[in-house]
Amino acid sequence: MRETFHIDILGPDETGPGGVMQRISVRATAETARERALRAFRRARVPQRTGPPAEAVRVVDGAGTEVFRWSVWDEGAGGR
Repeated sequence: MRETFHIDILGPDETGPGGVMQRISVRATAETARERALRAFRRARVPQRTGPPAEAVRVVDGAGTEVFRWSVWDEGAGGR
């Protein structure tokens, strides 16, 4: 079932309120939102990107409940 999700790219706390560097709103299924969040996180970590590197990504549903979170410390765990 499709619903609205907010994908937050998080950086160091000094980047903005709550450390949010970028926010993307998508209308998709939970699995699709998770996949888009991981793609956005990988793009935010490329060396060519300006500004501080992203430290984590989270997916929040329309009710404000965090449904997925991934950080740089999870990357060694094998990804998906």
